[in-house]
Amino acid sequence: MPTALGYLTAFAALSNVAGATWNHNDYLHSPTADEIPNPNATGLKWGHAFDKATSFVSQLTLEEKVGLVSGTKGPCVGNIAPIPRLNFTGLCIQNGPMAFQQASYASVFPAGVTIASTWDKRIAYEQGSQLAEEFRGKGSQVLLGPVAGPFGRSALAGRNWEGFSPDPFLTGELFTETISGIQDGGVQACAKHYIGNEQETQRQPSQSKGGKTIESIFSNIDDTTLHELYLWPFQQAVKTGVATVMCSYNRLNQTYGCENSKTLNGILKGELGFQGYVMSDWGATHTGPKAISSGEDMDMPGKASSGPILWGSNLTEAAQNGSVATDRLDDMCHRVLTPYFYLNQDQGFPPIDPSSKQTNALVFDGPETYTDKNYTFGSVANVDVRGNHGDSIRKAAAEGTVLLKNVNTLPLQPPKQIAVYGNDAGYFTNGMSVFYFNGVRNYEYGVLPAGGGSGTGLFSYAVSPLEAIKQRVDYKKTLVQYLLNNTAIIEDDSAKMDALVPSPPDVSILVAHLPGEEAGNSIVDVLWGDVNPSGHLPYTIAKKASDYSFASLVNSTALSNTEDPTAWQDDFKDGDLTDYRHFDFHNQSVLYEFGFGLSYTTFSLARNMTITPTFQDRLSAEPPSAKTLFGGNPHLWDNLYRISTTVKNTGHTAGAAVPQLYLNLPKLPSTNSQILAERVLRGFDKINLKPGESRTVTFDLTRRDISRWDIVKQTWVIPEGKVQAWVGFSSRDFRAGGSFTPIP
Repeated sequence: MPTALGYLTAFAALSNVAGATWNHNDYLHSPTADEIPNPNATGLKWGHAFDKATSFVSQLTLEEKVGLVSGTKGPCVGNIAPIPRLNFTGLCIQNGPMAFQQASYASVFPAGVTIASTWDKRIAYEQGSQLAEEFRGKGSQVLLGPVAGPFGRSALAGRNWEGFSPDPFLTGELFTETISGIQDGGVQACAKHYIGNEQETQRQPSQSKGGKTIESIFSNIDDTTLHELYLWPFQQAVKTGVATVMCSYNRLNQTYGCENSKTLNGILKGELGFQGYVMSDWGATHTGPKAISSGEDMDMPGKASSGPILWGSNLTEAAQNGSVATDRLDDMCHRVLTPYFYLNQDQGFPPIDPSSKQTNALVFDGPETYTDKNYTFGSVANVDVRGNHGDSIRKAAAEGTVLLKNVNTLPLQPPKQIAVYGNDAGYFTNGMSVFYFNGVRNYEYGVLPAGGGSGTGLFSYAVSPLEAIKQRVDYKKTLVQYLLNNTAIIEDDSAKMDALVPSPPDVSILVAHLPGEEAGNSIVDVLWGDVNPSGHLPYTIAKKASDYSFASLVNSTALSNTEDPTAWQDDFKDGDLTDYRHFDFHNQSVLYEFGFGLSYTTFSLARNMTITPTFQDRLSAEPPSAKTLFGGNPHLWDNLYRISTTVKNTGHTAGAAVPQLYLNLPKLPSTNSQILAERVLRGFDKINLKPGESRTVTFDLTRRDISRWDIVKQTWVIPEGKVQAWVGFSSRDFRAGGSFTPIP
């Protein structure tokens, strides 16, 4: 078996990025499963559950084993059929990260980008917990979310809103808090989409006019960027104990994500010690034995797919003729069952809500009875699982609302007149879901509390901003007028233009993102000051669209007529310079920087900063040798430094501050020629303070936080030299600074 160094070429670890030499040929090969075989699961901290899974698998027939890893038809978005003789009721897998996608009487929560704007780990955990309550109440064992891919490399990608932020640290913290909330509630979380899934265009193969298969987009990523950026949140998810990871549609360094032995066998299961199962995105499986040997454990949706059935009976045949080894099939089953037993889903899990057979009929198979599959349905349909979650949704969305500009306008005092403009202000006109029906797009007018696609939800209700404003005001004292037609509003000779763009510009700007079902109420709470805004941007707002061209999408019109099967190549030459890292490195001015957000009060930070080592002996550059556990070498998570400073509310209103810690890390000799970010986020907290109140804020730095990925040693290494630290209220608003030298 080749050494770790032998794998470097496949991930261009020795090439330079972000303006230095880029050799596309370095990305033309990825290691095969023969070079990096699948490591069998051992259970690790899931030991008792793994033992139960092993016992269960020993009782299965070959056909039952195949059924445990092959999707089939059923009432859910994804289905693993029951095994009645062993009291296994199957797995009901449902979308998605912000809602039980197609369900009656279920909540639609704020989107990932809104949760990221709260900069509040407690809110992320609470949303995960409440999502688990709803999925469990509807009889679904697996929640397809949260999202860390797309990571948000391109501001033009259409799916970034499902995830959190183009910063790995912010995404990693909120990603894992959400996972913990979901799984503490007894539901399996699915971390998706792994990895390099940064655009939707050409995410699946297409047919050229000449009949050739044009392959999916090729994401070509160097080893440093992969580890320090795109893998970062997934590594934390594995450490947290996520049940399943979804492999993505795209090719990564020329090999499809669901048959990439380097990323699945080598990194995810080997380097990170992942013990759960790798589930395909819907239709992302392209082969049978090849994908299985490369690390894919479950094919979705299987027989529900319109394409060829690659597993199922074909997998039975492959196991019989030796194309798939018996121990590999057993390992797949162990990986599927271990989280099931670990989360006690074999003990009184609620049956499937019968209404799933009808609601999924909107876009999927039904309505059908699926009596041949022995699914267990409850006796009562349309179970209401919403509880009091609307209150939490309203609070979270308000906490995620970002105040960008305020010139003596907000919070509103009892106004005499309110004018409401824009087609997002009113109620839905075409229904309660964002799916297409009979070729008609849902939204023409109406509040947009969620994006479209699989990551959305079916609203049981939604509160528009106009409705919430009307309910808030006293009609005897306040006149509310509105114009919802955007075309009419922006006409050059519109009589309303002077009112819309007053001079001087004393307007206020709030960014509410995608707030979920309580959209209008959460906005009104901030407008009137019931909630002091404390949201901060989880991305940068540039001055013009072309400023984001450093990470453009591959979307050339020339490729629409290509006959080249491998034409869709996306070289990630930008390296780790995503979002604020790019703008900071090039000292480029922006409209509103990453981490920015105003309040109705003011805060100060003490200029002095305390930096305290928390390790005892001399610090080694490389982590001490240890058995790989969840997330990799356990010493990567050792706390090595604590940084402290004081935050004070200097205004007259209670509010929440979001102090942020940024580090400038030295380079390693192996990456000395690479252009890397000037500063990176490595800590944040959200602190509620009364007027005049002060509080100490502390940031604990782990070994991984102050390390870089060494492409030669293939491990995390603390570089020699001084680490500069800054604490402030955004990526460009530093109030305190200091430095420390871990490795002289």
